[in-house]
Amino acid sequence: MTDPGGELPHPDDVDDTPTISCSRCDAEWALDYELDELSMGNQAVEAFALDHQQHTGHFPDDVSPWIADCQRCPDGVERLEEQGVRRWATAHARHTRHTVELDHASRDEPVLIGDD
Repeated sequence: MTDPGGELPHPDDVDDTPTISCSRCDAEWALDYELDELSMGNQAVEAFALDHQQHTGHFPDDVSPWIADCQRCPDGVERLEEQGVRRWATAHARHTRHTVELDHASRDEPVLIGDD
């Protein structure tokens, strides 16, 4: 198969390894370790972002976690996927009868879970 400008590049000549940057650390990482050694596939970016947060206390650039904070006790979680945080918030509210605030950078206002 050829393109209008000539031949397509060989797949081995294309570097499509995802990268993540962090302006706070002033660094950028290629995720070939997560892809090749850990076999993370589509979860490579999330795995790196969570590891980065665990080791540095902050997320890389362009990564905003969903945050669930209990309004009555110190419990809470941060996840990159809304579904996991919402599941935790719903279970916590159900079992403790506490109200949990669910928030994300994309939201104007947090959602209250268990606010009866």
